[in-house]
Amino acid sequence: MLTRLDLEHFKCFERLKLPLGSMTLLAGTNAAGKSSILQAMVLLHQTMKLNEWSTHLLLNGDELQLGTVQDIVDKVHGRLGFRLGLVDEDRVVEWTFRTDERQAMSADVAAVTINGARHDAPLRLHFLLPPDDDKATQLLAKRMSGLSYLSAERVGPRDVYSLADPLTTQVVGSRGEHTTSLLHWARDEAVSASLVRQGHPPRLLAQVSARMDQFFPGCSIDVQRILSTNGVSLGIRTSNETDFHRPVHVGFGLTQVLPVIVAAMSSTPGDLLLVENPEVHLHPAGQAMMGHFLAEVAAAGTQVILETHSDHVLSGVRRAVKSGATPSECVRLHFFRDRTLGGDQVVSPLIDNEGNIDHWPDGFFDQFDKDMNHFAGWEN
Repeated sequence: MLTRLDLEHFKCFERLKLPLGSMTLLAGTNAAGKSSILQAMVLLHQTMKLNEWSTHLLLNGDELQLGTVQDIVDKVHGRLGFRLGLVDEDRVVEWTFRTDERQAMSADVAAVTINGARHDAPLRLHFLLPPDDDKATQLLAKRMSGLSYLSAERVGPRDVYSLADPLTTQVVGSRGEHTTSLLHWARDEAVSASLVRQGHPPRLLAQVSARMDQFFPGCSIDVQRILSTNGVSLGIRTSNETDFHRPVHVGFGLTQVLPVIVAAMSSTPGDLLLVENPEVHLHPAGQAMMGHFLAEVAAAGTQVILETHSDHVLSGVRRAVKSGATPSECVRLHFFRDRTLGGDQVVSPLIDNEGNIDHWPDGFFDQFDKDMNHFAGWEN
């Protein structure tokens, strides 16, 4: 499991050492750096996936398009280089990236440092790491290259979804574009025992359908290949008394939740799942349920890092802790602030076994209280 992410001169961060848990929740104001945390990890993943022998960090690909080096170097303190680092159990790996051209669309790997041993200007890398390094480091590369990332901009309802090759459909895709393909090919794959809903077959399609029923009572799904095409149809019904409908007839919320559930239920212990705004198009009760669900997934062994603007998602995580579904020590909370305000750029409240949070920084999911104070006539 990743236990820390280190950034230096990356986007809005001069220096940051961010602790990570089995469940890490990123919150804060807009443009304060939450997405940059996910982007740093996805850049490593994207490069490893696009070219496993690359000696450059690729800034543009299927999952992220970040432009040029000048777009990602900290504009206040950075110049032409930046560092990304990961701590994986007892492994500390740091990459130093440099370029002579700010308009470059990739950055050279100037050095890789592993537990203090520095490899300068490496001529040969495998998954951005020295190919002859030990198995523990290679396990880190496997975890990063195989991570699942879901952006906030996900594919909506479609009559037909493209069917991708099963060899290239191991995850749902950054926009959830491979969700139905993964469901089709892996429908009979076993689900982690601790995530199985009793009373339903312990197979992926059946368990995903059961989880959808939790979020949308009466909901069930079906995936069918369209003969003589590279396409599949997704059928959704909202009651046992109705037929399966086209996704366009059942609302955006279902198709936005489905990729999150498929990504989580198809993961295995040791996997890494990154999710932006899992609350998209969900009503408050569904948002709280999503927080609880992802906390359950983290307790089952998949490391979950999520970015959210929803106090209801946070409430769901807190309820999971209080119920004992997720140990409090597995949860990390981070609140990001605009660095121009001064003070700490990241504040990290603690959560106890009862789901209580030790302190609430100004702006940390407190807007409801502020609004109620205003209506009560004693705005502070």
